Amino acid sequence: MTTPLLDKSTPQPEQFVRHGLTWQQFKTIQASFEDVPGVRLSYLDGTFELMTIREPHEVVSTILGVLLALYFAEIGINVYGTGSVTLEAVESASVEPDLSYYVGGTEGKDYPDLAIEVVYTSGNTKKLEKYKRFGVREVWFWENEQLFLYRLQEQEYEQIAQSEFFPDLNLALLLRCSLIHLREKNMTQAMTEFIKEIRVNN
Repeated sequence: MTTPLLDKSTPQPEQFVRHGLTWQQFKTIQASFEDVPGVRLSYLDGTFELMTIREPHEVVSTILGVLLALYFAEIGINVYGTGSVTLEAVESASVEPDLSYYVGGTEGKDYPDLAIEVVYTSGNTKKLEKYKRFGVREVWFWENEQLFLYRLQEQEYEQIAQSEFFPDLNLALLLRCSLIHLREKNMTQAMTEFIKEIRVNN
């Protein structure tokens, strides 16, 4: 009897990492988790990572998507949201952002321009290496109740203070309103305050 690479029936830790897996082994694990909610899988050059998605993660991801949608509609920015679509480079990398967007249309692009991750574990630099494989131009991390933005510059990511895609987006406001939803459990208040501030300043 063959021992499974990962037993999906056993409760998983918040983060599980295993090294030395082939791409074929990763795809076998990935297929076995297709019907299992609340997990996120990624792979990079033989290293497999499984993340268990908890409620706070989903709360933050949800409100960021809602607030950004309000901003795009109010400002009139052409974006195409692709959610947590899996990005894969055969034999080497696979990653699932929490949110992803094509900015200014999809023509001539194989992958989204922007990926956003809500992070409750460490390892941003390793995550950036995965996104570099796909040429994702900006990657944002929501971590420890802060926002960290990175821009791909000459094949390396550099931390930036403001999105180059959305130079007028008030990141402090985005963060503050996301925390209203997380702490006060009030999406309506978060949305109301966010759109009010946008309209006052635009």
